[in-house]
Amino acid sequence: LLITFPAASQYFLWEKMRLPIGATFCVLTLHFGQWMNRVFNFYYWVWFPVNFTTPGLMIPSAIFLDVMLMMTGSYMFTALFGGMGWSLLFYPSNWTWLAPFHLAVKHPTGPLMS
Repeated sequence: LLITFPAASQYFLWEKMRLPIGATFCVLTLHFGQWMNRVFNFYYWVWFPVNFTTPGLMIPSAIFLDVMLMMTGSYMFTALFGGMGWSLLFYPSNWTWLAPFHLAVKHPTGPLMS
């Protein structure tokens, strides 16, 4: 579901202006809007910790999608291989900000990973 808006903006910028940056531009503006939402609504309004409401990082996936369109020039190959690359890059790109939450926890029954 995350790929719908970037793919639509990628189509528009590629067809009208031949710019292969549609998905990346869309994702950067989506991230900016999500951060403003989380900071003002979650942190300032209800005092919820911002690191518990971090949006998923989609920038590497969008760059890959734009590179696929630029290299192939075909919507079909971009949809097949770019969409697959989008989903395969989404999880590893979020490891960097999720790493501090993977800490060993001491439970009464023994050490576990949480």
